[in-house]
Amino acid sequence: MSTLGNILLFTFIGSVGALIGGLILLSREKFALKISHFLASFAAGVLLGAAFFDLLPEALHEGEERGIDIFLWALFGIVLFFLIERFIHWFHHHEEFHEHQKESKSTLPLIIIGDTVHNFIDGVVIAATFMASSPLGVVTALAVFAHEIPQEIGDFGLMLHKGLKRKKIIWVNIASAAVAFVGAIGTYLLGNILEGYIPILLAITAGFFIYIAASDLIPEIHYEKRKGFAFWESVLLIIGIVAIWLVTTLIPHQ
Repeated sequence: MSTLGNILLFTFIGSVGALIGGLILLSREKFALKISHFLASFAAGVLLGAAFFDLLPEALHEGEERGIDIFLWALFGIVLFFLIERFIHWFHHHEEFHEHQKESKSTLPLIIIGDTVHNFIDGVVIAATFMASSPLGVVTALAVFAHEIPQEIGDFGLMLHKGLKRKKIIWVNIASAAVAFVGAIGTYLLGNILEGYIPILLAITAGFFIYIAASDLIPEIHYEKRKGFAFWESVLLIIGIVAIWLVTTLIPHQ
């Protein structure tokens, strides 16, 4: 399959990841909420594994000849996505501090805009990594997929809480997920221009994955107090890391 074909296929897979968790929630709400913390734990491991076993090593390899400071750009990625979350997702992720808003739909645009921005970035990231290496692109798409499932369970749940009808929730999220293709195709078309910047994009993506795992998912794991959950959540986080290590070890980069 061509590079563009792979980009479109795995962008679709990553985008579907943005919907599966929410669709599970709409069909089996109690079950989805019960396993969401386990999914978050696995996703955190996948993101950390992808950042440290794949993205950063690949960025170092690609950027060595160009004299690019990869760690500077990884740090930039962490700060960048902190600012994105701070200004777009603040009210969504800190809903508990704004109880007076619970009777209104004022946060819904913020949720939708935030998801759309993240989906666009996911498309850019998937395309950029496929342009560097097909196995790296596959790993990145799977990491995006794993991350989106628990995140979208929370988003769907909040939309339901705000009174949005189920059918509208589905269509809104389909439209938001489709924006990933805009980012992916745009990145592919600008490939010749972006070729020299691929190590930077990889490093920024690593920073993104580290930030999401450390600031969003791992705190969610710590927040869970139910008996017996801590052990299995820890095991699943480690399984997520090991899974990426196995993939990067067994699938040589092109």
